[in-house]
Amino acid sequence: MLSIRKRLGLEIARRMRKELTKAHPLRQLFWECTLRCNLHCKHCGSDCKKTAHTADMPAEDFLKVIDSITPQVDSHQVSIILTGGEPLMRNDLEQIGRALYDREYPWGMVSNGMFLSRQRLDGLLAAGIHAITISLDGFEEEHNWLRGHPESFKRATEAIRMIAQEPQLKWDVVTCVNQKNLPHLERFKSFLYELGVRHWRIFTIFPVGRAAEHPEFQLDSNEFTAVFEFIKRTRKEGKITLSYGCEGFLGEYEGEVRDQFFSCNAGITVGSILADGAISACPSIRSNLHQGNIYRDDFMEVWNHRFEPFRNREWMRTGACRSCTLFRYCEGNGMHLRDENGQLLFCHYHRIKGE
Repeated sequence: MLSIRKRLGLEIARRMRKELTKAHPLRQLFWECTLRCNLHCKHCGSDCKKTAHTADMPAEDFLKVIDSITPQVDSHQVSIILTGGEPLMRNDLEQIGRALYDREYPWGMVSNGMFLSRQRLDGLLAAGIHAITISLDGFEEEHNWLRGHPESFKRATEAIRMIAQEPQLKWDVVTCVNQKNLPHLERFKSFLYELGVRHWRIFTIFPVGRAAEHPEFQLDSNEFTAVFEFIKRTRKEGKITLSYGCEGFLGEYEGEVRDQFFSCNAGITVGSILADGAISACPSIRSNLHQGNIYRDDFMEVWNHRFEPFRNREWMRTGACRSCTLFRYCEGNGMHLRDENGQLLFCHYHRIKGE
């Protein structure tokens, strides 16, 4: 049961979201710069491989899109995030990053840390990298099990130790919680703090791609609630800034485990260019909701005129969402939680309630 105070906060957030949706300013642009990866993660939503069937997009093709966007945005307000696959599989990241820096875009990347050597980090810093996220999913046994490589924990922790020494870099660590690492979160928090981590994000794993093959990734209602109670305790301690990812509406935990109320900004402030040139929103979305392709369409024309499924989500009021009284705040949960037919994979709010 939501308190009156929380409902008032949610109503204010809802009105602000409506205004934001109407304006839909591009604030984050993800580039799926490769589908190649040096790991074989059990929870990979993309099912990436060391040798991808889709070739890496040439840098000049991506930069051509950036040049078409630039006259229509304030480049300082648009963060470009290189993702994959594993971005460090590309040998030209430094050149691409420098080109973005010269165009005055803040840019960053999401990495598993396997290839982040001292030399590579120095090159990225020289290219003006603004932010980096490293994935670390528990202690050695749990992390290596999830990532499918015996050296992955060692390399990731080495990467974190390096970037912790770079005060000009904005960075954090993300952890995918599952049944194997959940019992160790308190100890793992202390371990991260000793590594120098001060900003930490926790995600739960949604059943898409390879993750659908592993039932141990899915938490039951009690385990799910335990994650949010852990986040609340950690936030009150104040040593590490911890938040839950932007995955779904959390009912009574709204305003408690994140800095803001839930809002899926896919297609509202978040866009993406996928490896094959598809224009979409959050790259975690695996439903066929591509709105165009850079090889035949102008990105900003698509962004301004073809993102209706992201900005009017009444079509998501089906199934469990049809009669839900909280749909006005949730709007059908995160769009990455919809399958290829648009059906909801699971509802965070119902799971918390044990339904």
